[in-house]
Order: sequence, then structure tokens, then C-alpha cells
Amino acid sequence: MQNSKKLTLAVLIQAALVSTAFASEQSESKGFVEDAEGSVLFRTGYLHRDKKNNVPNTNSFAQTAIVKLDSGFTQGTVGFGAGIIGDASFKLGENGHTGNDMIPVHPQNNADGTKDAYDHWARGGAYVKARVSNTTATYGTQVLDLPVLASNTARLVPEYYTGVLVQSNEIENLNLIAGKFTENQLSNQINSDGAKLDRAVVWGAKYKFNDAVNASYYGTDIKDRLDRHYVNANYSYALADKSTLTHDFSGYHTKWDKEANPYLYSQIGSPDDSFDNTILALSTTYNHGPHNVMLAYQQNFGNTGYDYGLGTGVGDGKQSIYMPNSYLSDFIGNDEKSAQLQYTFDFGAVNVPGLSWTSAFVYGWDIKATNNAGTMISDNEHEREFFNQVKYTVQSGFAKDASLRLRHSYYRASDDYQSNYIGDTNEWRIWLDIPVKLF
Repeated sequence: MQNSKKLTLAVLIQAALVSTAFASEQSESKGFVEDAEGSVLFRTGYLHRDKKNNVPNTNSFAQTAIVKLDSGFTQGTVGFGAGIIGDASFKLGENGHTGNDMIPVHPQNNADGTKDAYDHWARGGAYVKARVSNTTATYGTQVLDLPVLASNTARLVPEYYTGVLVQSNEIENLNLIAGKFTENQLSNQINSDGAKLDRAVVWGAKYKFNDAVNASYYGTDIKDRLDRHYVNANYSYALADKSTLTHDFSGYHTKWDKEANPYLYSQIGSPDDSFDNTILALSTTYNHGPHNVMLAYQQNFGNTGYDYGLGTGVGDGKQSIYMPNSYLSDFIGNDEKSAQLQYTFDFGAVNVPGLSWTSAFVYGWDIKATNNAGTMISDNEHEREFFNQVKYTVQSGFAKDASLRLRHSYYRASDDYQSNYIGDTNEWRIWLDIPVKLF
């Protein structure tokens, strides 16, 4: 009997320890106002695309303020909260070139067939949220960071989705998500449903096996557009010389609905055919002190290239390409193989904390290029990109966390791949970000 009591006491103590270790997020809520946060990001953005082969340049220069006001959760078993997210912007200079997702244009055509850019514009929306234990549901305007439904954040202002997203962390090291979205507003659109999204259902899971191994799976079903699945696994371990090695595998499989009547990259066949694409990548990253070196190989399969909203606007987000060979080009052509060498240096090692430099070269080959009728004209096209980026983030003082980023891409493609994809381009992106915490 005494042993039974000791066993019962030990079980109760263990249960108490586990309960403490996995205390719910909601039980630690301080309140609707007490946990509230507000911020404004002042961003000056300049995007210069020097197109070649007699293609018009697309250059834009603009200023924005991106606001987010996010409440805490009310106390109790079920916590409730709300928030606002939005942006107000104005263009700098003439900015007649708007074909780069930076600045919205008026719907009316000029006499010469061109459209005028907005001088100033504002967008955004609100959301409500509820939390039980470690599970949160959010409904309203959101910026998404999901491999199969990712908001474009690489322009002046973010891409917005409207819908509901549920995230659960009830099991240690396991994150589950599920959601449904019915509106999609691209970065250069005024209309909250400018992309004409009917319905996008998403689901997924990410699990951390231990400090070295992670894996994830996400899927989406976009009505009358596509079904897409994403997988990722990575393994990181220490080496004897205080360096680390990380191996990463990622891949997408996409099948387009026939109702989509898509215009895809290097598609082979008529619009009435069934189109699918699989893109896989392996990368290995070596890190030692301030040095970071990555080697990556990426390959496409199927009868078309990968498409993430740049064709006819399939609604999956213009940043839904979580693959290593992704810069100005994403190396997503039909049957394309590509290899990359990337190097990053952290200048904190030479007493300049906050400064980093990344340089990469990617080469893609064996691309199947097609004409507008979906007929293959070549199966041996190629593309290449030399990428450089320097970023500095202020580490302390009144301007702490302000950052300046300069990015340059030199991109060239073979002749028969010019009209299929980006076309020869020299691009500069300059972003000045000044975040201000309101409360």
C-alpha cells in the first residue's frame, strides 16, 4: 500500500511538472490592453529594372507607412482580441513604369493605351481572433507566411488575404494549421479582391523531432485553379571545428484544374490539356563563424514550369516558392535543372555588427521553351543569374532596427527563353526600412 501511495504521488508530481512545462498560452494572457502591440514601418522603396532586347524598363520609387495594431487576448478560458493592418503610400517622381507590382494603376486607359499610376493610395483591413489553450483562430485581413499560400512581402507593401486561419500548438514541437481564404489583394492592387480569388483552403503541419531534425508538409486546394503540396525536411549537425553542416530537402507538386485555362511557363500542349509540375531541391550549407556557404541543386518535372501567380493569377501568393534557387529568377522552367553556389559573410566578425553581404550564382539548363500555342520550340534553353545583396541594420541608439538593403541581380537567358519568362534584365532594389514601436 505504501508503495502504491508513493507511485501515485510520483505520478501526480510528474503530471504537475508536465502541466507546468506545457502551460497554455491563453492561461498566461495579461489582457486585451496589457498585451497589445502597435508599430509603424516607414519604408522607402526603389525598384529599377533595366530590361534588354527592346523591352520597356519598369522602374518605381515610392514611400509607404505600414501600420499594425494588435491587441492582446482577454483573460479566461477563451480569449478574444482584434487588430488592424494596413498601409498608406505615395509615389516619388513620375513613376510611369508600373509593371513590377510596386504601384497600382487607374483602370482607365489613356489615348495611347497606357494607364496612369496612382499618386497616393491606402489599403488594409481588420481582423478578430480567439484563443483556447494553445490554439488560435484569426479571421479577417492577414499577411500569410505559408509555403503554399505566401503573401508577397518583397515589394513596397505586402500582399493581403482575407479569411480564417487556425493555428494549434497543443502538442509539444508540433504546429498544425488549417484555413480558408476568399479574397486576395496583390501588392499593387487597390481592390481587396483584385486577384479574384474564389476560395483557397490550406492545411499543414510542422514537427521538430529534435534540435537537429525538422520536417513539414503543407497543402492547398484553390478552387478552379490548382491543388498543391509542399514537403520539407532538414538536418543540421555540428562538426569538429565549431562549424555546422545543414542538409535541406524541399519540393512541390502542383496539378492545375482544367477550369483554370492557365497560361503557364513553357507549358506543352493546349489549354484543354491537364498540366502538372513537380519541383525538387537539395541543398547543403556549411557555416563557420561569419562564413556561410551553400550548394544547391533544383529540378523541375512535368509538362509545364512551376507557377505561383505570375501567369494568370492563380491565387497562391506571389511568394509561394520556398526553394533555394530563388532570387530575381526562381529557375522554374519546364524540365529545368539548376545549380547554385551562395556565399554570405557577417561583418560582425570584423567589428561591424549588423552588416552582411550575400553573393550567389545560379545556372539553369535543359529548359523546354514553347511558343504561345504550347508547342515546344527548343529543349535546350538556359538562364543564369548573378545576385548580390548588402544589408545593414542599426544595432543600437534612437534608430535601432532601422535597415538599408541594396540588392542587385544580373540576369540573362538564351534567345528562345526570352519571351517565355523574365527576359534579360539588370535589376536594383533599394529598401530603407525604419520601424517605429507605438506601444
